[in-house]
Amino acid sequence: MSDSPVALIILAAGQGSRMQSDLPKVLHRLGGVPLFAHALAAGRSLEPEHVVIVTGHGAAAVSKAVAKFDPEARIVLQAEQLGTGHAVAQALPELDGFEGKVVVLYGDTPFISEETLAALLSHPAEVVVLGFDARDPGRYGRLVVGPQGLERIVEFKDASEAERAIHLCNSGVVAGDATLLAELVLKIGNDNAAGEYYLTDIVELARAGGHRVDVVTCDESETLGINTRAELAAAETLFQARARAAALEDGVTLSDPASVWFALDTVIGRDAVIGQNVVFGPGVTIESGAEILPFCHLEGCHVSAGATVGPFARLRPGAELGGDVHVGNFVEIKNSQLHEGVKVGHLTYLGDAEIGEATNIGAGTVTCNYDGVSKHRTVIGANAFIGSDTMLVAPVRVGARAMTGSGSVITQDIPDDALAIGRARQENKPGLATRLMDALRGKKDNN
Repeated sequence: MSDSPVALIILAAGQGSRMQSDLPKVLHRLGGVPLFAHALAAGRSLEPEHVVIVTGHGAAAVSKAVAKFDPEARIVLQAEQLGTGHAVAQALPELDGFEGKVVVLYGDTPFISEETLAALLSHPAEVVVLGFDARDPGRYGRLVVGPQGLERIVEFKDASEAERAIHLCNSGVVAGDATLLAELVLKIGNDNAAGEYYLTDIVELARAGGHRVDVVTCDESETLGINTRAELAAAETLFQARARAAALEDGVTLSDPASVWFALDTVIGRDAVIGQNVVFGPGVTIESGAEILPFCHLEGCHVSAGATVGPFARLRPGAELGGDVHVGNFVEIKNSQLHEGVKVGHLTYLGDAEIGEATNIGAGTVTCNYDGVSKHRTVIGANAFIGSDTMLVAPVRVGARAMTGSGSVITQDIPDDALAIGRARQENKPGLATRLMDALRGKKDNN
């Protein structure tokens, strides 16, 4: 890879009318995250000094989403979509004074690999275009190569019959010297069938100026662009297949690989076991040796070594499970830390809570964390025992080794080693059940 500093430009301004959606194309999700996040993640592997995202259609929504993934990225607006050259021109002022190499990626092209980007940067040519040999070239732009490298790029609508017969096609991805790129983009005209400013025109402009231009090729699958719902579905299939294969290669056991769904940033350690029909949303880390049983949904959480989750459990953002924690069926954990050895068997909700080590949470326990306006925390000490059907009305603290009686509503702190019972006293009414049922049946018969 080149030792030069790197800047990244991601074009994300298109409307994507063929998606038949009010949502900007780059915000449609692939692998649990917006499309642009894939290009951003690949580009980030180059350790760029600057990242510029060019927005257009739905700019406010795209900008908001970008800020979640990369708060330092600079966002510029392409108010009119006048072509890729015009889009890059909007980004270049943000790189004023930058000396290094610029890589131009596309927010709707999610599969460009880190290895391919490294090859682009390491190539000695001053302008490098990423190409691919297409099985069916269709309406892709063609790369015309001669003895001195890449001679020109011809858009399909402007190509001759001989040029349309070429199978080496343009991906749109370009890398080049920042200063030279800025000079070339300013020279691009719009004398073409679409009346647009094509970034591809920099090839002939560079050659006319005596600069070296060349091609790096990659597999066609890396250049897959998303323009329709069908293509998005096909891309999801491809992404999941690659993610499953990578997990298996890394030593993860997938009981039924085809039913497990990954997100772009899912991290799973070796010897972890993942059951069938498990869905990973963004932000999940599973440590080595943990087990996720079937039919679980996890997002924004961390599961430590030796922990077991499920079946039918849900871990929401902020869930932190320590070593050897057990979370059973129909349990939901949100923004809560469960220390080592905690057991939450079933039918429980823990939100905004901290649970001390080796504590047992009985079935049907709920941390009542929301008062209609604000969220409040529940803190339970180590080795506590929470009886089944306990309602913990936050904010509340339960001491170490404390207990709650089943069916209790806990509204006050419980000291260490204490037993708290918060339920109405039971009263038995002899014979009342029979008399009540007889009265009800009689009423029904009379009707």
